Amino acid sequence: MGDTSLFTIILAGLAFFVVGALWYGVLFGKVWQKAAGLDDAEVRSGNMLKIFGLTLLFELLIATVLAHQFAMTGASDRAIMMISVGFALGVMIPAIGINYLYLRKSGALFLIDAGHFVLGMTAMGAVFALMN
Repeated sequence: MGDTSLFTIILAGLAFFVVGALWYGVLFGKVWQKAAGLDDAEVRSGNMLKIFGLTLLFELLIATVLAHQFAMTGASDRAIMMISVGFALGVMIPAIGINYLYLRKSGALFLIDAGHFVLGMTAMGAVFALMN
């Protein structure tokens, strides 16, 4: 197995986190909030330290799994991008799609969240490719 870099894992996790901040902030914040059925008071009442902290930890976990995948396979930059985006399209999006069907969430919410996963995983893959 090849080496993994903690620094690269942290950068990749932060890249996904920044994508989420922009995606759910300036780009789709109000549209997402409406699709999720949350009013301004509900959004403000959330424990943001817990939400953002756990979000970053989960994204770091995803980055760690990808780093090990890339180290085990000696993936090229092209393969890194294909695996990263493929994981979003083939695993993450179908998983939230299944959950949203049972939770009866809207198609709009699904598309917003799915787009976040694709772009976030693309950013994460780009970090790994640049640091490869």
